[in-house]
Amino acid sequence: MPPNLDDGKSLFKFVVQEGNGIKGLVDSGLQNVPAQYVQPPNERIDKSNAYPYDQAPIDLSGLDGLSHGQVAEAIARAAETFGFFQVVNHGVPLQLLESLENSAHGFFGQAPEKKAVYLKGVSPSPLVKYGTSFVPEMEEALEWKDYVSMVYTNDEDALKHWPNECKEVALEYLKTSTKMVKKIVQVLFEHLGVTLDEPRIDAIIALKIVNMNFYPICPNPDLTVGVGRHSDLGILTVLLQDGIGGLYVKLEQEELEKEGKWMEIPSVPGALVINVGDTLQILSNGMYKSAEHRVRTTSTQSRVSIPIFTSPQPTEKIGPLPELVERDGMARYREFIFGDYINNFFGKTHQGKKSLDFAQI
Repeated sequence: MPPNLDDGKSLFKFVVQEGNGIKGLVDSGLQNVPAQYVQPPNERIDKSNAYPYDQAPIDLSGLDGLSHGQVAEAIARAAETFGFFQVVNHGVPLQLLESLENSAHGFFGQAPEKKAVYLKGVSPSPLVKYGTSFVPEMEEALEWKDYVSMVYTNDEDALKHWPNECKEVALEYLKTSTKMVKKIVQVLFEHLGVTLDEPRIDAIIALKIVNMNFYPICPNPDLTVGVGRHSDLGILTVLLQDGIGGLYVKLEQEELEKEGKWMEIPSVPGALVINVGDTLQILSNGMYKSAEHRVRTTSTQSRVSIPIFTSPQPTEKIGPLPELVERDGMARYREFIFGDYINNFFGKTHQGKKSLDFAQI
């Protein structure tokens, strides 16, 4: 039964607690965005005021040839400035990416009760969680997004516990992307004069999570956000955008007149978006910048995005690499147990890059 949209408790119960999600709201015949989803004016996304992104995707096949140095420089430059870049010839089959999008639509197209079995608190596995918004219990304005999150431990667990509608294709996406992530991480640290062996790289990307995000059609997209302003907490995020797009990144280190402005990242067929997370900024002693980003909604068609988050295990001790502290003459961040950073990150609403305050000295 659809909720009373004028009753906040009724709407919260229907969308969040019963697992109908935003899609359930839209399917009930929603004509206008409920008040709980209307963002303050300063958080809304003005598409007409965004800068276009005019950088060509980086061709990763060049890392294995004569242009290695040139490609490595382009990757490092992007990580030092924008905190993100797009890549092609990344080793993830294009047919797999298409199957991934289709499987995401397949999962979210199910009846609500099929998805609700994975709700927090009732999910049959701690590796799978279905939900909506970010931390809906704490947010003043909710995000226009449903999601399913799948934690990777090993192949056997993934095939046993992840949802049948997407487990095989999501696992293949994760495995092929991990090879690319290792290569990029190695390039980034070599650029800083630090050589990481494979066990050390494996340790800093040991925790891997695949999310499937679903942004239903929104009747008033100018009033909402799909995801609010935030940076990711890990090392690198690999993101598949569908053909609709909607990702915006905040400019920090560009021309002064653009600083603090937003740039729209176009959807490029066959490309993946890579963005720097907080942990890479900390390990690099501030040389690489995590990207503050957000996502808009659309009134024309529902869309999906599928990120892979890579980060250390919660028990890992994190801080600037000693080699970089010695070179820089100071540590810009303190050491901490990564699990404490995770708890801090998910214990608050999205607030841009304030998550990094936790690591400040």
